[in-house]
Amino acid sequence: MAHSYTPGLKVLHSTVVEKVRRLPIKGKVIKSIGDKLLPDEVVATTDLPGNVRIIKVASILSIGPSDIFDSLKVKIGEKVKKGDLIAQTEGIFGFFKSEVFSPIDGSIESISDVTGQLILREKPIPVEVDAYMSGIVKNIIPEEGVTIQTNAAFIQGIFGIGGEARGDIKVLVKNREEELSSELINETHQGKIIVGGSFITLNTFKKAMSLKVAGVVVGGFNYYDLEEILGYTLGVAITGSEEIETSLIVTEGYGNIKMSKRTFDLLSDYNKKFASINGATQIRAGVIRPEIVIPLKEKNLKKDPLSSTSQGIQKGSLVRVIRAPHFGSMGKVVELPPELQKMESETMVRVAIIKIDNEKLIIPRSNLEMVEID
Repeated sequence: MAHSYTPGLKVLHSTVVEKVRRLPIKGKVIKSIGDKLLPDEVVATTDLPGNVRIIKVASILSIGPSDIFDSLKVKIGEKVKKGDLIAQTEGIFGFFKSEVFSPIDGSIESISDVTGQLILREKPIPVEVDAYMSGIVKNIIPEEGVTIQTNAAFIQGIFGIGGEARGDIKVLVKNREEELSSELINETHQGKIIVGGSFITLNTFKKAMSLKVAGVVVGGFNYYDLEEILGYTLGVAITGSEEIETSLIVTEGYGNIKMSKRTFDLLSDYNKKFASINGATQIRAGVIRPEIVIPLKEKNLKKDPLSSTSQGIQKGSLVRVIRAPHFGSMGKVVELPPELQKMESETMVRVAIIKIDNEKLIIPRSNLEMVEID
């Protein structure tokens, strides 16, 4: 049977989720294999080098670069505090001395008698990586991090912004067709992950941010509102590093689109349960999807890890379109023609015939992703 190995959009009641929690540079891992973790527990730490400040000592003292060492009061490697004397001229008869003081707390990294400059490095920046989700340490990556495993309900959205967040799930709508209106959000939802149905407006999302809601999960959103939220036009690069108070996960697509029944029902089943979410998204090569992880009890643990569940798109597969003009639409694969077909762009591609709302559409396979369900 013909099939297409395409990343799957997962909506799973129970699966094994594994996450690698890694430091940006080498440091110290403070957990061991088998340790049970809570989401906020730190698993590894390191120090990033501080920023550097260049001090033009020779210029400030009006001396030649080669004379810098005669005026210095510090040595390479020495720590200084803001306001400490770094260099000083002898002056005339002990008067009219010129002085240079440290503008920061830091250490002397280098001194050059060619440029007459001194480089100060600020204090190291401590970095901690937490567990993100509850689970156990399955593997240690020496000096870098850990792999955490947990049994969880797992949902992927089609698009998201904002990074990692966590909190209790709060379903605010009665059904998957209902819009998440501003009247439904209040101060009690601070730190919560709120769930809507078909849509959320820009003003409602702004209210959620002002109330410090941890995350919003909803069926659809207006693409053109993203620029006002982010302050720039969103391109094709990975999202997730945006400095916003509230992460947003869109499960279906752009526009007013009711949340899929399976996704809404799963979130409703776990209403008031704790979840970890991440809005990071990358649609092109190296696909990354926004996610919702709801840890379950160990007695329901499955043997097969989530990463091995995908078998690719086949006839009868439930799929979602991830490119315009049908972005977010879901349907079933009717046929996977083996021959290449010419598209409007004149390119020859492999396609799938998809049935969406009783209409059969020809869609390039690269514009599809499978919706995996258990």
